[in-house]
Amino acid sequence: MTITNILSLAGGIGLFLFGIRIMGDGLENAAGSKLKRLLEVLTSNRLLAVLVGFVVTAVIQSSSATTVMVVGFVNAGIMNLLQAVGVIMGANIGTTVTSVLIALNFSEIAPVAVLIGVVLLMATKKTLSKNIGNILIGFGLLFVGMSMMSSAMKPLRDFQPFQDFIIKATNPLAGILIGMVMTALIQSSSASIGILQALAMQGLVPLKFSIFVLFGQNIGTCVTALISTAGTKKNSKRAAIIHLLFNVLGTGIFVLIALLTPYVSWIEGMTDDPVSQIAISHIIFNVVSTIVMLPFANLLVKLSCKIIPGSDEHESEMHLKFIDDRLLNTPPFAVMQVGNEVARMAQIARDNFCTSARALINRNDKGLDEVFENEDVINFLNHNITSYLVKLNALEISDKDSAYIANVFHVINDIERIGDHAINLAEAAKRNLVDGLTISEVASEELKDLFNNVITLVDRSIHAFNNHEISEDEKRELSELEEHIDDLADECQDAHIFRLNRKECNTESGMLYMNTIIDFERVGDHAINIAFLTK
Repeated sequence: MTITNILSLAGGIGLFLFGIRIMGDGLENAAGSKLKRLLEVLTSNRLLAVLVGFVVTAVIQSSSATTVMVVGFVNAGIMNLLQAVGVIMGANIGTTVTSVLIALNFSEIAPVAVLIGVVLLMATKKTLSKNIGNILIGFGLLFVGMSMMSSAMKPLRDFQPFQDFIIKATNPLAGILIGMVMTALIQSSSASIGILQALAMQGLVPLKFSIFVLFGQNIGTCVTALISTAGTKKNSKRAAIIHLLFNVLGTGIFVLIALLTPYVSWIEGMTDDPVSQIAISHIIFNVVSTIVMLPFANLLVKLSCKIIPGSDEHESEMHLKFIDDRLLNTPPFAVMQVGNEVARMAQIARDNFCTSARALINRNDKGLDEVFENEDVINFLNHNITSYLVKLNALEISDKDSAYIANVFHVINDIERIGDHAINLAEAAKRNLVDGLTISEVASEELKDLFNNVITLVDRSIHAFNNHEISEDEKRELSELEEHIDDLADECQDAHIFRLNRKECNTESGMLYMNTIIDFERVGDHAINIAFLTK
């Protein structure tokens, strides 16, 4: 092989990888909201979990990315290990889509696909058209890269050292190791299998050896997920271990099948095309492994718990529970998880407001220490969610997700302000007890009425935002409730002035009462902002 061939091979691999990435991004953006709904229907049903893993991987064109995403979900506690098993198995089946596309060989129309894709990308501003353009460009580049790799390897036919290696390459372990190292280095089983298919296209690797390389490639793809577990909880590490166990056990089963049965002859009997033979072998490996191991999902979970024993130490709330950088590779899911983290922040702020207001009205300090601790958590979440939104906004996302992120920037600011008003109330409650201030029974009842209306508005607004929808009727109802809160606040102030003139309360207690009314009314303002930012 000459330098030209080596450079052509490198360029082909680059185009192939880039094509897979661009096509996957286009598919992912086009299917964004539908991908998010997949998790909503995900249950403990193992077959459904397999289907979810297959579909997601077929769309994003990377089983490694899907598995890393699963690690993130398990780490966040929104997916259990049993669900993860099914999704991981489905992801392995989904990764066969690329090898099937290569076997179908659309090389002749690849340049046309790239041209049409570029035209769509440049000539239209519609998001869907741009996504289709990316899909076509990625699809075309995948085959252009494949052709370049195949042509670059053609001289290996006459390269004697390579021929000698292939003739002697009968050791299954050697094939498995080559496949593992190749995939671990490239960080893409689809790409490494594509290289294997390019070699087969030139008749350079016999199926009796390439199947063992293929088995090793399935193990090598686990490296990405294993690396991603650094700094995660034990269950996340177990999810990555389950991925490794699945492929290692599957390899063990198929090595025995290949050595003890005429497995290679069966595959060769299905088609004469060596590229298709590899694609078929890949499909059989993952489908059969899933059929064999899915009924034993519980055992895989138990085995992973044996390998990674123990439980996590109790964590404080001062951490991101739902979002992490692993999910940025799949923006639609990252957007969904941002919503979950914001919902968590909103609940903490809501509970803080509720605890502080009740402590003030009832003249006790119950839960106030926790309120001050939670305020630090709210500020932590505000800062880190904002940073995450900036990263997410820089990615290729749909217009709908972009608009949602813009709203979330405002929502977390409103939530943070509700938290601040809760702190005002908590400090007032403490001062009330220390200074021995009292509020008349009538004033206390007025505050209770005002509080009940405000907390109703807060709860309904948060509920609407978490469900990503609000009807016009609901908007009108919440607007009327917010106006009612404003009217109540005015009535409370008027009543206070009346009592003050009659000398029924002192100045210090009166200031406490007035400030409380202001905090309640402002919380209502921020709550209605959250409701109206729901889309």
